Amino acid sequence: MRFTVEEINNSTSLLPNVSLGYEIFDHCSDTHSFPGIFKLISVNNLIQPWGEKHKNLSTAPKVISVVGPFTSTDTLTVAPLFMVDLIPLVSYGAASSTFSRKQNFPSFLRTVHPNKDVMKVIVSIVQHFKWRWVAFLNINNDYGTDGLELFINMIKDTEICLAYTKSLNDDPNYSLIFKQIETQKIRVIIVFAPEWTAEALIEAAIHLNVTNKVWIAGDAWSLNKRLPKTKGIKNIGTVLGVSQPVMTIPGFRDFIFSSKSQTQCENAEQQMLCNQVCNCSDLSPEDVHAADPSFSFPVYSAVYAIAHALHNVLQCAAGRCNDNITVYPYMVLAELKKTQHSDPFLLFSGTRLVMQRKSAFINFTHQSIFSSTTATFNGFAKRQDGIHKCCFTCQICPNGTYINSTEDAYKCISCKETEWSTDGSTWCRLRLVEYIAFTDTGAILIMIGAWVLVGLALATSVLFAINYNTPIVRSAGGPMCFLILGCLSLCSLSVFFYFGKPNVSSCILRFLPFFLFYTVCLACFVVRSFQIVCIFKIASKFPKLHSWWMKYHGQWLIITVAFVTQAFLLLISYSYGPPKPYNETLWPPQTLSRIHESSLHGSLLPADTPPDWISVIDWTLQLIGLISFLFRVSRCNVSRPHYDMFVAQL
Repeated sequence: MRFTVEEINNSTSLLPNVSLGYEIFDHCSDTHSFPGIFKLISVNNLIQPWGEKHKNLSTAPKVISVVGPFTSTDTLTVAPLFMVDLIPLVSYGAASSTFSRKQNFPSFLRTVHPNKDVMKVIVSIVQHFKWRWVAFLNINNDYGTDGLELFINMIKDTEICLAYTKSLNDDPNYSLIFKQIETQKIRVIIVFAPEWTAEALIEAAIHLNVTNKVWIAGDAWSLNKRLPKTKGIKNIGTVLGVSQPVMTIPGFRDFIFSSKSQTQCENAEQQMLCNQVCNCSDLSPEDVHAADPSFSFPVYSAVYAIAHALHNVLQCAAGRCNDNITVYPYMVLAELKKTQHSDPFLLFSGTRLVMQRKSAFINFTHQSIFSSTTATFNGFAKRQDGIHKCCFTCQICPNGTYINSTEDAYKCISCKETEWSTDGSTWCRLRLVEYIAFTDTGAILIMIGAWVLVGLALATSVLFAINYNTPIVRSAGGPMCFLILGCLSLCSLSVFFYFGKPNVSSCILRFLPFFLFYTVCLACFVVRSFQIVCIFKIASKFPKLHSWWMKYHGQWLIITVAFVTQAFLLLISYSYGPPKPYNETLWPPQTLSRIHESSLHGSLLPADTPPDWISVIDWTLQLIGLISFLFRVSRCNVSRPHYDMFVAQL
């Protein structure tokens, strides 16, 4: 800071006829520093109470701007005192995101990146190398706590898991910390702490033989010059760092060596405030020059920022500044917020970046960087194991499901009804629609059989019509024979609706003709059997019943009742649950069978009976009925008296 002020005062262009005065004191603690702070903000050695009109900005304070403090904790302590009168507080090290709240810190500015920018780079590094399982070690103060909170918020919607976190106090138990890190198999460690804390941590890692780790350094210690020279540093693994670029300050090295010959503090007051000259007898110029190279330039930039603001406030031009202008802190603040120029100057106001600095990576060792990605195999879903979402087991997705890792790596998605998949699939395949076509060999054979059955029924009907008045035909049933043969032929129609792509109409016609007309056939067989077996006994034992049977044609009445009852039942059944086609997807998985669904049929046969077998069963029943009828006709052999009585009953 002294070097920068002297350089500006010696300049003939920035503040040509104005000399900057300054007071420097060490912010050694939160409490002992208040006397110096009060002295800075006093007016005529008096501090006006806040209840008075202290906001009168026309009252010029002793100081127009403050550079520092360095740490976020120290800055939080004193910043409110300067915010009251809008005294610009330009910090060269306070990176906490708390100071980005301009309603709380309206006159705060800084020449370093805020923690938010640094943390974005760190998260980008972790994401770039696809590291998922990390530890975060931070200093136990406002700077470290702010960094931890920012990191947690930034990884919420990422695949990064914070497996372990620890705040480092003045005397941390390094042995326990590294033991816990090893237990959780963490390979990536983020260290967000000042260089003195980081040095102690790295030295403890070397001493405890911690190896094969990736260390990500915050900007506070990434350019540390002492750690790369430490014995055993190469054994700890790979170190990456985020840092502001190193800017060389011309003449600064010579100034450090020349300051060695300057006088030291002479009295107690100077020793307390460390004003103008610092007693640095315990440090050599080499020690000062070997310090973190990124530390000096923010101080240099802060002083130059104030000088440029004064240049604009004092309307400096043509080698002279306006002496008639009284400078107040708020005027300097206004210029600080809007000044941009080409000098080596950097100023951040909250999150507003005046001049962009690039981030750099460093590597203390030459070991290859490994990836700690925890990934699943294709076709496997993640199942969270424990409280961390990155700690999971792999579960294979069963058949009929698939996994889409880009959408949801934790859930197996069910395939659509028209799709199928095997175990461990990442996508679903379309099912092959399957049904019995008319061109199928089995279908052709069954339809030929049905036509043969119809032909036999038709031939039998012609034969009976020719010989209608013969005793054989009359004893076989006469007109009832034509009803039986006609119903058997109509039953055969249902066979043809078992083939082709099913629809609602085909599903109905598969059953309606068969159930309706086959019922009539069975009713005819029952009546014929009853007449042959029981009618002669009824005539002798129950003459009135026989007379009623003959008068009202009981056989036709029974057949009609059976027909109407079956038709009524079918109507109710179809109205309540009509048969309809549906997709059978149980087996085989790669096909989709279009079959029918019927409550009537489900009570007779298993639900998985193939359609071709159903048609065979229906055709077989019809064939059995025809054969039974013809066999019954061929066996008709009654005596003449019985024949005459039987014919009379018909």
